Amino acid sequence: MTRLSAFKMLAACAATAAGGALAHVTLPPGGATAGSDYEAAFRVGHPCKDAKSTTGITVRLPQGFTLEDAQARKGWTLDVQKTGESQVRWTADSAASALPTGEKAEFILRGKLTTTPGPLYFKVLQACENGNADWAQLPTDGADAKGGSKSEFPAARLDVLAPGVAPVDVKDAWIRPAVPGQSGTGAFMKLSAPSGARLVGVSTPAAGIAEVHEMKMEGDTMRMRPVQGGLALPARQTVELKPSGYHVMLMDLKQAMPKGTAVPLTLRFEDARGVQTQLDVNVTVGAPDAAAAPSHNHMH
Repeated sequence: MTRLSAFKMLAACAATAAGGALAHVTLPPGGATAGSDYEAAFRVGHPCKDAKSTTGITVRLPQGFTLEDAQARKGWTLDVQKTGESQVRWTADSAASALPTGEKAEFILRGKLTTTPGPLYFKVLQACENGNADWAQLPTDGADAKGGSKSEFPAARLDVLAPGVAPVDVKDAWIRPAVPGQSGTGAFMKLSAPSGARLVGVSTPAAGIAEVHEMKMEGDTMRMRPVQGGLALPARQTVELKPSGYHVMLMDLKQAMPKGTAVPLTLRFEDARGVQTQLDVNVTVGAPDAAAAPSHNHMH
């Protein structure tokens, strides 16, 4: 089940071709478990090119997703078509209720996923006051399937995961370097779970103890405590583990951790139903250039 934030594609594949659209309609990264109920929240971050607002969103449903319901939006008409090509359409009732530039929104469907792991692609037609942007290109349609440039109008991708693999996205993970003889250090990352979860455990062969801790000021003293009951990851929100905040504390180190090396971590999660999953990641030692890395020397 090794996966190092294997599905970062959604956030990275911005359209750059001249004359292309300015933003994507996407699903949150992290994926979903095969055979599970899934709330698909399509994120719209910008109107079509040179447009002032989004006036309609039509989602064409792929085989492998069985629609159960769609969430209405105030000021928009909702239309569900289940015959022929299944699709859901939201249309703004007036210019006043359209989605303007600079305002982000989610259009939400709920349904059941296929039991077969693999990517699902949702084609989305975005209507604006000056035309349309059809987010419908699949990897086989463009050069990105061959390792070249990205599609200009990619369909929204959902990674359907095998049972046991955590539907959680891990980004910007790093570990503070440790010298020989050092007993502890910290690991940091950004976590997001599309359907919500709790980080309930961490392990690594590089340390005898790995725990999720929180640092916070109590009076004039910075104190560190284990997080009881696991760290909550609200649905479709990013939770950052960082110095002077939530972090993974690695203690009883078995080895030095020089900058540039990689350390395997196993992250264990639990969803609202108590189902446990895990994610194996290899984390690079050394802070990114923009990351602050204060020491633990004054914690109690």
